[in-house]
Amino acid sequence: MVKKARVYTEEFKRETLELLENSGKSVHALSRELGIPQRTLYDWVEASREKETKPRPGSAEGAEILRLRRELALVTQERDILKKAGRHLLKGTSIRQRFQIIRDDVGAFDVRKMCEIFQVSRSGYYSWTKGEESARSRENRRLTELIRKLHEEHRKVYGSPRIHALLRRLGERCGLNRVARLMREAGIRARQARKFKATTNSRHNLPVALNLLRRDFQAPKPDTVWVSDITYIATDEGWLYLATTLDLWGRKIIGWSMSERMTKTLACDALEMALARRKPEPGLIHHSDRGSQYASKEFQHLLDRHQIRCSMSRKGDCWDNAVMESFYHSLKTELVYLRHFRTRAEAKHALFEFIEVFYNRQRLHSSLGYQPPEEFETLRVAS
Repeated sequence: MVKKARVYTEEFKRETLELLENSGKSVHALSRELGIPQRTLYDWVEASREKETKPRPGSAEGAEILRLRRELALVTQERDILKKAGRHLLKGTSIRQRFQIIRDDVGAFDVRKMCEIFQVSRSGYYSWTKGEESARSRENRRLTELIRKLHEEHRKVYGSPRIHALLRRLGERCGLNRVARLMREAGIRARQARKFKATTNSRHNLPVALNLLRRDFQAPKPDTVWVSDITYIATDEGWLYLATTLDLWGRKIIGWSMSERMTKTLACDALEMALARRKPEPGLIHHSDRGSQYASKEFQHLLDRHQIRCSMSRKGDCWDNAVMESFYHSLKTELVYLRHFRTRAEAKHALFEFIEVFYNRQRLHSSLGYQPPEEFETLRVAS
């Protein structure tokens, strides 16, 4: 199968640049997380800078700003190079060797900061300084620290089954029961949160479609069945509404849109992004609930224009769109209910990172054999 060229919407570019500016991540790291070529990301950064208001030519203020910009660019580049080099250096360094380096520099540098830089725990370091442990104890401690690191890296939302799957992917030989016991003893738990309610309004007089999906949530290949829905996120400024479209085959979010109002345009924009990214063949099934946004004339015309077959859940039956409900459950329990958003812009940035970085490219899905959607698609398209 020929891999389709990726299409990036202006909203996607804008959110990517916001994430780059506010997260402290390097261009190299973010390009890897989002699957964007580094050159492309650098081009976006350059184009964004050119749009900024330019200082008056010849002014002292303008010259100073230009000097600072050049200096910042050099420092940023040096930082990225050092980060990359540091990762390579640590790969060949054992935990014991790192502890020895830290011990040799105690007094010159802060132990907490050194442990952070060398990617080891303070408790592990202090335990090491107190003497030798039994082989089993050392192995349990090493495994516990690795579990804690993986738990932190994955937003503290993984329980023992997914942590065990991650360890197996790293080549660690350990059983699920052992992982569960070590997590329990170390107090490492998956974050839990309350349930959420559906959003869209099905009380309308617009025509509705038959349920073509009939709860068959297995697609034979990419872009044969898409599912969509809308949810809301509370902020201090008011509600932020999120519409998403998911490809049932690989469970990947392929289209999304955000707005302060829940309108038919919101639903159309998410579908438009999916269409631009995937360019599906005629005959694709699009499934949603009976909300007025999806039953609207504008949305139905969009489906017709691309020869997409419309399918809708039965009235009041959320299980007919269970995969989409499952995604929103993950979104709410793993992000939204754990955060307080002061502004809609803050919520937008968090949602973008959750969808494009974590959910699509990092989060292990049990229905995909504990693989992230992006990896699942890449491996099967290549084969």
